[in-house]
Amino acid sequence: MTTTPPAFPASAREWLARLIAFDTTSRNSNLALVDAIAAWLDAMGVRSTRIAGAAGRKANLLFSIGPEVAGGVVLSGHTDVVPVDGQDWSSDPWTLCERDGRLHGRGTADMKGFLAAGLSRVPAMLAAGLKRPVHFALSYDEEVGLLGAPSLIEALLAGVPRPGLVVVGEPTGMRIVDRHKGIMGLRTTVLGHEAHSSQTHLGVSANMVATRLMARIVEIADRLAAAPQDASGFEPSHTTTTIGLINGGTAPNILARECSFVWDIRSASPTEARAVYDEVEACARELDAAIRARFADCGIATEILSDVPPLTGVGNAPALELVSRLTDTPEREVASYVAEAGLFERAGLPTVICGPGRIAQAHQPDEYIETSQLAAGEAFMDRLVEALCR
Repeated sequence: MTTTPPAFPASAREWLARLIAFDTTSRNSNLALVDAIAAWLDAMGVRSTRIAGAAGRKANLLFSIGPEVAGGVVLSGHTDVVPVDGQDWSSDPWTLCERDGRLHGRGTADMKGFLAAGLSRVPAMLAAGLKRPVHFALSYDEEVGLLGAPSLIEALLAGVPRPGLVVVGEPTGMRIVDRHKGIMGLRTTVLGHEAHSSQTHLGVSANMVATRLMARIVEIADRLAAAPQDASGFEPSHTTTTIGLINGGTAPNILARECSFVWDIRSASPTEARAVYDEVEACARELDAAIRARFADCGIATEILSDVPPLTGVGNAPALELVSRLTDTPEREVASYVAEAGLFERAGLPTVICGPGRIAQAHQPDEYIETSQLAAGEAFMDRLVEALCR
C-alpha cells in the first residue's frame, strides 16, 4: 500500500495557513514544522541543515538557494509564537481565518507572514538563475530569550560563504527599522531560613529580603524615567527595568525559605544596561552579607537568562541600501522591542529589520496580518529575486 504525499503550499496565503496550523508556542516543540519544510525542500532537491537545541525538542533550520558564493542575502525569521492562553479569540487561533481583509491566526503578524512570503518564492528562486544566494535562517525560541539564534548564526557563518547582509522579517509594516534596544533578562533567587512567622528572630524571610532588593530596582526605574529624554527616537527613550514574575513562600505563617523574581533591563546602550545591573548587584551583595551573617544557609544569587545586544545601525549601509531600494522606503525607524537583528550585527553582518504585518497586532487576541501587507511581503521577495539575478 502506498501513501500519496501531501500537496505542498504554493501561494503565500497557502503557506501561511499551513504554518499557522502548527502550534509552535515556545513551550512546545517546533520539530513538526521544521520537518514539514525540510521534506518540501528535499522533494525539490534543496539540502537543509537542522541545528538542534540542547534538549532535542527544538531545531533551527538553515538552507540556501543559489550559487555558493559570498555576498548573499539572509532572510531571518523565528518559528515560535507566544501563547494564546487566557485570550479571547473570535476564531480558532490555529486555523487561518479571513475577515474584512485581515488574515487572523496566532503568528500571522509575528512572524509567519514573513516566512510564508519567503517560502512561497523558493520555486521562483530556484528557477531564476540567481547570481547571489538567498539564505533562509529559521530559528526557535526567539520569544523566550532568543535562545536558538546564536547557534543558528554560528552554523550560518561556518556553513556558507560570508553573506553580504541580513533582513530580519519582524512585522514593521514593510518599513525599515535600523536600530532596536537590547535586553538583559535575569532571575534573582533569595534563600532565607524558615521559622514560625511569630518568631521572626529565629529565621530570615526570603520574601522580606527580596522586597528590599525589588524596591531598589523600582527606585532605579523611577530615576531613569525622570531623566531628560533624548532624541534617539525610542519610546521610551530611556533605559527601562521591570519585574515580570515573582514567586515566594509556602504558607502565611512560615518565614519564606525561597523567593525568586524575574526582571529585565532594556537599553540602547550596553554600558548603561551594565551600570544598572552592577547597581542592583551591589545592593544584593550587601543584603547577602547581612543574611549570611545570621544563618549560613541563606544567600542571594542572580542568573543571567539572556543578554541580547541592541541593533546599533553601525556598519549596516549595505542592508539599508538594498532594502530601501526594494521597498522604495528611504525612512528609518527604531524599535523598543528586542529582535535577533542585534545578534546578526554583533556577528559582523549588516542587518536591518523589515517585514509584513504590524507589531501592534502581535501577541494580541485575534492577531492578524492585512492581506495587503502579505501582498507587500510577496512583492518584496519578487524584487529581491530580480535584484539577485542582476
